Amino acid sequence: MREEIIMPKNNTAKTIVTIFIGVLLLIGAVYLVFALTQADSSSSSDSTDLSKLDWYVPDFTYTNQDGKPFGLSDLKGHVWLTDMIFTNCRTVCPPMTANMAQLQQKLKEKGVEVDIVSFSVDPERDTPDALKAYGEKFGADFSQWHFLTGYSPEQIEELSYNTFKATLQKEENSDQVIHVTTFYLVDKSGKIVRKYDGLNPPYDTIIKDIKAFR
Repeated sequence: MREEIIMPKNNTAKTIVTIFIGVLLLIGAVYLVFALTQADSSSSSDSTDLSKLDWYVPDFTYTNQDGKPFGLSDLKGHVWLTDMIFTNCRTVCPPMTANMAQLQQKLKEKGVEVDIVSFSVDPERDTPDALKAYGEKFGADFSQWHFLTGYSPEQIEELSYNTFKATLQKEENSDQVIHVTTFYLVDKSGKIVRKYDGLNPPYDTIIKDIKAFR
């Protein structure tokens, strides 16, 4: 008499569940590898291309460190760099401005002329005299570096948000302003085409980009 082995009826269901779980784990592993690869790629990039976003700087006329009007019309046909700072800043602004000053020096050494515009995010405190003293402290060449004020806090907040897609926030019970730490490159048409980390700027890349857009 032949003995038959009878398998449990739920074995097929268990096998299907096991295979399904295995497939899910495999998909998860593949996704994790992809995500890590993308993160590594993004972190290694030293600039961000914004040229396809059509972010244009709106027309403006403000006041520079010499108390004179300065606006977008003065930059017409020029490639220029811009950032946001304030003279009473105790954290990010000093290293950002020092980096911008170093960049200006490197550009001069390579014979590349480019305007730099630093918008104050604390216009009520930053008078032209205060901005000039601040620029002098970092060795700024005012012939091509323009420190701007002469607008309301609301206006600079609107400019930051609508143009550079960055928020400004006044610290509670403090005279400090939280703002973006980015250097932006603007082309001859007034469109923002690149952005860089202002605290760790890729000097060679910025210079290369400026030459490409001149």
